Amino acid sequence: MAKPVVPEAARRRRRPTRQGTVLSERLIVDTALRMLREHGSAGLTVRRLGTALGADPSTLYRYFDGMDGLTLAIGEELIGRALDGWTPTGDWRTDLREIGLRIHGAYLAHPQAAVLTASRVTGRPREIAADETVLGILRTAGFPDPDAVLIFHAFIDQSLAFAALDAGALALTETSRTSDESQWESTYARLPPDTYPHIAATAPLLAARMNHSAYPVALDMLLASADGRLKSRGGR
Repeated sequence: MAKPVVPEAARRRRRPTRQGTVLSERLIVDTALRMLREHGSAGLTVRRLGTALGADPSTLYRYFDGMDGLTLAIGEELIGRALDGWTPTGDWRTDLREIGLRIHGAYLAHPQAAVLTASRVTGRPREIAADETVLGILRTAGFPDPDAVLIFHAFIDQSLAFAALDAGALALTETSRTSDESQWESTYARLPPDTYPHIAATAPLLAARMNHSAYPVALDMLLASADGRLKSRGGR
């Protein structure tokens, strides 16, 4: 049976660890992010995390309901960082574009963590605040609720899907990533035009484009589509 998670107020009264630090949820999450960056998801275990914190591994269960609870906290931290310091301009397209790019950037700053958490729904305060913000922008812009929810769904899933895709590439070893990126020039650019006429015709453009994230382009296309939808309903 899982041990009960101790309320935050009670945790603050705990003694310092062997390294002289007082544990907190934020400290554990930050340490887990560092371990993921340095060792990948396979290197993040309760035992190794306890060692890094100078604490008995069982102590972590006072803060999280197992490793899954820690994973959700890491996901919430990434989505929360995306909105840290963000201020609205009042223009819905500008605001959503900025939030989308911030979400994408926050996840790509921690690619191993992004691969681990992009598909999760945490139900935690910072994630909920982000969802409330996006829905608020859409509804304030004049989108009817069915449209607001439809665009919200597409916006969030697109942001996280590209974050996971691009983070997956960054999480590869340098050798694998370099090999993948070189395929556009070493393989695709050399395909015979009589067999692959369309690839051959666009090979230089593909080589210049395909090793960069398509997220900004996809985001602009989504926002343009949403704008057309709003205008067709008489909105601004």
